[in-house]
Amino acid sequence: MTASVIIPVFNGERYLVEAVESVLAQTRSASEIIVVDDGSTDGSAELAGGYKQSVLYVRQANCGTAAARNRGIRESSGEFVAFLDQDDWWEPNKLEQQLDAFEAQPDLGAVFGRIQQFVSPDVSEANRKRFVCPDGPQEGYTPSAAIVRRSVFAEVGPFDERWRQAEWIDWLLRLKESGIPTLMLPQIVAHRRIHERNKGVVHRPARREYLRALKESVDRRR
Repeated sequence: MTASVIIPVFNGERYLVEAVESVLAQTRSASEIIVVDDGSTDGSAELAGGYKQSVLYVRQANCGTAAARNRGIRESSGEFVAFLDQDDWWEPNKLEQQLDAFEAQPDLGAVFGRIQQFVSPDVSEANRKRFVCPDGPQEGYTPSAAIVRRSVFAEVGPFDERWRQAEWIDWLLRLKESGIPTLMLPQIVAHRRIHERNKGVVHRPARREYLRALKESVDRRR
């Protein structure tokens, strides 16, 4: 079983190394790690280049996260595709546990795990008060907690590049509508960083996109 890991990056120099290192530290190694640079203007390219022996670095003009994930899927070759956001990191046995689940249940199209959210240590005390961070683990229907069988993308489709913020929830809704079996593991597999540049913080219109994506899902099921 081969697993490709796709890390979309846009101006992610602050946390990118921690993300990549968490993939390299996996107890079951990825077959390939692909960093898709979505037009960064910071030092992300140099940091990714430092891993040239173990990371495929791909650069494109800034087109959004959906386009970066789709580019990563096209560049990858693994039977399974896992995603990691530039500011998150994995538990060392993330891939092992999820690939074991696929081996035990071959009908599964996607496996998720629980996430632990945390406020990034570099967030100021003043800004820390703005964030709501759950104490315990939560079901991780997030990119960083997911791994998907490659064949699922042929049925569900790629990420919709119309969306600048809601590409993931739109894809998840289409996955659910497809009826493809999925599994949520009880273990924590990823840690989600909360900081000043999270999508929901920087891009307030994201909430409107989420509502539009939900409406489109409802309309498709009518």
